[in-house]
Amino acid sequence: MGSLSTLDAPLKYPIARRDESVVDNYHGVLVSDPYRWLEDPDSEETKEYVKRQAQVTESLLCTCDTRDKLGNRLQQVFEFERYQLPFKRGDKYFYFHNKGLQPFDVLFYQDGLDSGPKVLLDLNEDNNNGTVSLGLCSVSEDAKYLAYGLRPGGSDWNTIQVMTIEDGISLPGTISWVKFSNITWTNDSKGFFYSRFPAPNGETTDVGTETKIDVNQELYYHVLGTDQSKDVLCYKDPEHPRYRFSTYVTDDGQYLLLDIGETCDSVNKLYYLNISSLQSALQSAKHGNTHLPFIKLVDDLDALYQYVANDGTMFTFQTNKNAPKCKVVRVDLSKPGSWTDIVPESKRDVLVSAQAVNRNQLITCYLSDVKHVVQIRDLQTGCLLHILPLEIGTVRINARRKDTTAFISFTSFLTYNLTYQCELASQVPVMKIFREISVPNFDRSEFKTDQVFVASKDGTKIPMFIVSKKDVILDKSNPCLLYAYGGFNSSLTPHFSVIRSVLLKHLGAVFCLANIRGGGEYGEEWHKAGTFEKKQNCFDDFIACAEFLVSNGYTQPSKLCIEGASNGGLLVGACINQRPDLFGCALAHVGVMDMLRFHKFTIGHAWTSDFGCSEVEEDFRWLIKYSPLHNVRRPWENSNGQYIQYPATMLLTADHDNRVVPLHSLKLLATMQYTLCTSLKRSPQVNPIVIRIESKAGHCCSRPIQKEIDVAADRYSFMAKMLDAVWSD
Repeated sequence: MGSLSTLDAPLKYPIARRDESVVDNYHGVLVSDPYRWLEDPDSEETKEYVKRQAQVTESLLCTCDTRDKLGNRLQQVFEFERYQLPFKRGDKYFYFHNKGLQPFDVLFYQDGLDSGPKVLLDLNEDNNNGTVSLGLCSVSEDAKYLAYGLRPGGSDWNTIQVMTIEDGISLPGTISWVKFSNITWTNDSKGFFYSRFPAPNGETTDVGTETKIDVNQELYYHVLGTDQSKDVLCYKDPEHPRYRFSTYVTDDGQYLLLDIGETCDSVNKLYYLNISSLQSALQSAKHGNTHLPFIKLVDDLDALYQYVANDGTMFTFQTNKNAPKCKVVRVDLSKPGSWTDIVPESKRDVLVSAQAVNRNQLITCYLSDVKHVVQIRDLQTGCLLHILPLEIGTVRINARRKDTTAFISFTSFLTYNLTYQCELASQVPVMKIFREISVPNFDRSEFKTDQVFVASKDGTKIPMFIVSKKDVILDKSNPCLLYAYGGFNSSLTPHFSVIRSVLLKHLGAVFCLANIRGGGEYGEEWHKAGTFEKKQNCFDDFIACAEFLVSNGYTQPSKLCIEGASNGGLLVGACINQRPDLFGCALAHVGVMDMLRFHKFTIGHAWTSDFGCSEVEEDFRWLIKYSPLHNVRRPWENSNGQYIQYPATMLLTADHDNRVVPLHSLKLLATMQYTLCTSLKRSPQVNPIVIRIESKAGHCCSRPIQKEIDVAADRYSFMAKMLDAVWSD
């Protein structure tokens, strides 16, 4: 499908060398991998291939009429002040703010809500063209110090630095090779815990482009003002090299909690240490004892445990133990075998978060048919006290047990951001607007949001949001953008997008968000229904939503674009293989495309909790069936006389994405171009297959505003050209 009347002639693609000698034996099945050489990002051959593909893509983008219009309009639309949700440490309030087109948000603090703001951290100054972004960020409990991580080129690596808050003085020393970690201050502000990996020996010096597997993470304690070489090794587990460690200090400062996980599954071990013994334990660790004397509370990886509160040894946790939709439980550390339900699992709604506030109250946030509901409960009994009056949308909550005030942000498809100040000192919560942010020249009254439930292949009802102009005509003429994720228990909830608002207003686009299985929208059972041998459910759900949009007149295949990122990029790659006739355009960001080798690179091994692993024969049998790289076929060869080709496809990746490394997209690109185009003298495949590679950027996050604008203008002008969408001022 698709529209190539917009191109004068099919694109001429660079010829990628095929090494037919590379063949792997998977449980008796021989699988060729002729583009294995593209797995080396540092080879001159790979660099030349990337360069030539970039030239092809740019030559196409130069013909996209809406490219400049989108870029210019986005420049205008982003020119408004934006604030993130405030949080409190000590007696100070902290928040991130952007004047409009600043590359990165600036961290401010103020001594009180009525005090004047002061700049704490501004990465827009002397930032090497915006290539260093903020990763980790943690303020000490007494608000005297800020520890923050800088990420070169947007990669997942963090280099931690520390500064004083009052006078902005940087403390000596930096901490390197930190990834997939948090920063946990002890309440005395003498230091903090963090997790790091060994330095990648023998790898490229361009941090973030390496592909070596991430294993052997270790937990350290850093004393302020000392060199990293003096940091104390607190915990490691060489028998389980894929374990990862996070720490938390309890609200009362009396306990250190150690969270141990291995994959992306929602399970963890949970150990604890009485902080009164910390200093002696650290001294012991310095002299050869490599473990702090943690006590094991939970030593199985079979459920999730998240700290909520504690009173002495009586601890409250959120868990999915025997509760796929989660619940709140309590246990006495002196009686670790006895757990009591405080807030039982809901029959219908998913407990997303539980936070202690106002000493003896609990703020719970539930997901009900993909919309957030916020409640106030009694911390001791779990009894429901109040339901906060919020519209249909998505919330974030910042609250502490010691505070009587909670900050709650609200967003929806048509509301950018409302921040509420919720006062809990009185018997009835008092909600008042703390800050309201709207997008200039966007009139929400011109648009509408509907939620439909689509029957998938097996009859399961799949929620989908549809956002459009109120006067949309269902005559199949509308350009339509369908987005989904469907993995790792992650839920996609209503949220405002400045970029999307431009598509709605100026391209007349209909935007659709499909909440397919594999996500967390209905709890762990919904998640598991899109994993392992059931991963095909994700693709079936997405295809069913696309068919619904066509059959109900919202669009037609030639005007339907699908988009997804990371696991969602895999989704797009699989669906264009399975139903190339159903889509006119496809945008696949940083997708996991080689399902037989993903576990061999950086943190890919953690994804086996959703996908399985090709080294296991049973897993291989289902992975090979949908792996995007291994299922590219010529659709016209089995089309019963119909003219079917792949939709216009843009793969998007970044050179410093060391999470889903670029080799996934590069190998799929080479395979698609060869199979569908360059291996044939006159190929029926005239829709373009191109790649956009962002430089000095990582995995879909922490990009400066200008990069966000540039990539949006490129991909959506490509979409507009392929769908024949008309720009309207």
